[in-house]
Amino acid sequence: MSVFLMGLAVKTILVVSVCMLIVAYLTLAERKLMGYVQLRHGPNRVGYWGILQPIADGIKAFMKEEVIPANADKKVFIIAPIVSIAAPMLLLAVIPFGDTVTLFGREYTLYLSNPDIGILFVLGISTLGSYGNMLGGWSSGNKYGYIGGVRSTAMMISYELSMAFAVICVVLVSGSLSLVEIVHSQAGVWNIFKAPVALLIFIISGLAELNRTPFDMPEAEAELCTGYNVEYSSMKFALFFFGEYTHLFIFGCLVTTLFLGGWHGPLLPGVIWFFLKTFAVIFFCIWQRATFPRLRWDFVMKLEWKFLLPLAIVNVLVTGFVMAVV
Repeated sequence: MSVFLMGLAVKTILVVSVCMLIVAYLTLAERKLMGYVQLRHGPNRVGYWGILQPIADGIKAFMKEEVIPANADKKVFIIAPIVSIAAPMLLLAVIPFGDTVTLFGREYTLYLSNPDIGILFVLGISTLGSYGNMLGGWSSGNKYGYIGGVRSTAMMISYELSMAFAVICVVLVSGSLSLVEIVHSQAGVWNIFKAPVALLIFIISGLAELNRTPFDMPEAEAELCTGYNVEYSSMKFALFFFGEYTHLFIFGCLVTTLFLGGWHGPLLPGVIWFFLKTFAVIFFCIWQRATFPRLRWDFVMKLEWKFLLPLAIVNVLVTGFVMAVV
């Protein structure tokens, strides 16, 4: 038992540390890629090629003055950014980064846990991240923050439905709710070929839940002065964005796991294939942010309720019919 707990502790520290390092440098990667798209350099002053910029940003966030508005609900105001970062961190527990490795004569799995209802755990916990935005906007006592929190809640409730229906299609073709079993079921053919419409729905819904352009309505600088986090400063402000980029990394992992075969791939070790696919998904998310303009709020809602959700429901019915016939 002690060896098992020690191995679990080491894996947990390793997974969290690698994730935090990746998330920190995702901020630099996005700023650099968007700079190239917009014909500018991006960060290039701190370290060679700006490589130390995330460290400088962290130090700057710690050193900034922390301000809490007089009319804010102080307890909720403090809890909100913690909820925003805690929710995606919990999801690391069920992400299968690889199959198994053998070290010192013992076999170790490259995931922390494999619950039978892993995908339901993901859907449940991922929703909690939006509560951080909602609570932050409501507790700040600012009307722009309040509107941003309400928008975040409305988008979460709306797009969570189509995302759930996309996941149902994956469960139908894979025959399991376990993320590890879903990856094993793609050893021959990836789900991107079995359920391409579900992938499209999942990506659009995921971008909306991540508050990424063109769905960044809870922030919408031109309308809400950054929205739900308008009254935040110092590390509380940084935690919101750290949570957002952690969600982006988890989203890339989920697309890889559910649709792109997980760790399956030729020649290279499985964990390398997993991260290559994940970074490809993240690159797509950054690329589309630099490409598409922000949608109007009513268009965001119409896209979900008049197009995406009906398409998701029809897709589930068609997938179920095909699986029953085949």
